Amino acid sequence: MSPANAEALRAVDAWPRWHGGTLALVGPEGSGKTHLGRIWAEAAGAAELGADARLLDLADLGARPVFLEHADRLPSELLFHLINLAAEPGGGLLMTARTAPALWSCELPDLRSRLNALRVAELGPPDDELLEGVLQKFFRERNIRPTDDVLPYLVRRMERSVPVAYDLVQRLDEASGAEHRPVSRALARQILDAEPDPDDLIGSSLAESPPARDNG
Repeated sequence: MSPANAEALRAVDAWPRWHGGTLALVGPEGSGKTHLGRIWAEAAGAAELGADARLLDLADLGARPVFLEHADRLPSELLFHLINLAAEPGGGLLMTARTAPALWSCELPDLRSRLNALRVAELGPPDDELLEGVLQKFFRERNIRPTDDVLPYLVRRMERSVPVAYDLVQRLDEASGAEHRPVSRALARQILDAEPDPDDLIGSSLAESPPARDNG
């Protein structure tokens, strides 16, 4: 795992010792912010909020942690109140965005000072270890046991994105279930619509070549 992603995981795992009860998790699309945030939300018993957060009645939350996606799109006043509630006993707030809080647009001076002071954990594009880990998790959730060569094959060829990993596992599940096929590298290659590996070509040519004559 890359040092940056390992540091982000350590920052999330430091809950509930976050300063002010709040942590901002930032990174590019597909870096795994949602995946990591939902793992934290499940462990913390947090409410999950997204684009509908602007319709939220804060009284409905009670004293509980909150996982907030796309925090930079929230109205300033609502975000200000959520950050304040995070510091209360039983509260907490994990926010995701593509950019650091210091870069978010903000209309309230008090909110600006809080955003500038937030602890930030940065995720980069998923490395091999993270991709393999999320693939394993997604397969496990569907009770799928792929052959040993599937994970390295997918990691080597797939787009480096957690949502893409989820989509691949879903497509493999559908293909294997419909055709009663094992989740093998051959099926993974079919799903990826990729060129065969050189090793595959060599193995295939050896298997298809006629046996050599014994002229002795």
